[in-house]
Amino acid sequence: MQLFFTPDLNPSLENFILSEEESKHAIRVLRMDTGDRLHLIDGRGGLYEAQIIDPHPKRTVLTILNVAEDFQRPKYHLHIAVGPTKNIDRIEWFLEKATEVGIQEITPVICEHSERKEVKLDRLNKVVVAAMKQSLKAYLPKLNPAVSFKQFLREIPKEGVQKAIAHCVDAEKKYLNQVLEPDQHYIILIGPEGDFSEEEIDLALQMGFHPISLGEARLRTETAALAACMEVSLLNR
Repeated sequence: MQLFFTPDLNPSLENFILSEEESKHAIRVLRMDTGDRLHLIDGRGGLYEAQIIDPHPKRTVLTILNVAEDFQRPKYHLHIAVGPTKNIDRIEWFLEKATEVGIQEITPVICEHSERKEVKLDRLNKVVVAAMKQSLKAYLPKLNPAVSFKQFLREIPKEGVQKAIAHCVDAEKKYLNQVLEPDQHYIILIGPEGDFSEEEIDLALQMGFHPISLGEARLRTETAALAACMEVSLLNR
């Protein structure tokens, strides 16, 4: 199945014009032509089957044949708040793999020990879109602007969410499957390369975050974040 990302599409439309980028990919790269069928995703759960009626390389016109709404709707909502790594390629890797495994929301959090203080979202959003298409998903994970750790804690919901923090300080910790229940809304904090500060850990605990362990090995930031995604996915399988 070849997927095309069409965020402006909605189920009420009978015809649709692909963006210039997606038109070029369909006509120039894939060499699709009149009568060929393809699938579209709107990033909000809509999966559309369409047929080409005008194969223009800049504005390909389609007719919509079938619509499936809430396609593979996830049973849970996973929000990972992660300290951005100094090497942005590592965060791109995490976003790609997390989108494939299953994640609904990501927030870069700037912590006391963060080596990277700024995150540009344009490139990261493209990574998420490409991973969504590659993994045949119809829901686009939400990538939030970077915020400070304290601001993030101020803005998260007070109730209706299960919260956990992974840190490297020696303390009593549990595994994710011991503190989380299936089919819930989760927020998991993953620290930067230098880990969370003690003040940040204390603030999170005061906000009801459960301290968790992701195993005996010392993991890189992006690996720890992906491990958390995997555990939540398995918990909800």
